[in-house]
Amino acid sequence: MFGMVEFMTFSMSLAFGAITTVFWIWMLIECATKEPSGDERVIWILVIALTHLIGAAVYFFVRRPKRMAEHGA
Repeated sequence: MFGMVEFMTFSMSLAFGAITTVFWIWMLIECATKEPSGDERVIWILVIALTHLIGAAVYFFVRRPKRMAEHGA
């Protein structure tokens, strides 16, 4: 049987995995729908898709603010 510590560890791991996956999907959709068309969109989609959380975080903190300032969306 699971003890309280094991249950909490499992629950926190499951929650973290679910949250990061939702964030990853959000960044993929955001990039695919709002990034201006061209090679840069394809490159960012590949970066996000292949590096999961790291790529999504880089896109969110580096490219997304720049795109929003340039294109307003």
